[in-house]
Amino acid sequence: MEMPYDTAQPERSQIDALGGAVVLDFGTNWCGYCKRASPAIAEALAGHPSVRHIKVEDGSGRPLGRSFAVRLWPTLVFLRDGREVTRLVRPGGVEQVGEALAQLLNDTAPRQA
Repeated sequence: MEMPYDTAQPERSQIDALGGAVVLDFGTNWCGYCKRASPAIAEALAGHPSVRHIKVEDGSGRPLGRSFAVRLWPTLVFLRDGREVTRLVRPGGVEQVGEALAQLLNDTAPRQA
């Protein structure tokens, strides 16, 4: 069974402080696009257990999604050490998510001190 979107809203400062590779997955449990994309996202992430996957329920009055300028669901934000590397809006399949994961895991940009 796939994880539902969590209604708890982490603070942006908590997200920015996360180390390593993280995928923020913004959407809702009732969103048709989110339901269709969820198996592909889960399949792509299954091969990368070191990547933390955080599913956050988004919507009106949800500050974390607004701080990442989320407009459509699902939106995946790929972070390395709290810095955005890439993002996908309404991913089309496992391959697209896999390409973004490869970009995240191969990211060699200098880290902020």
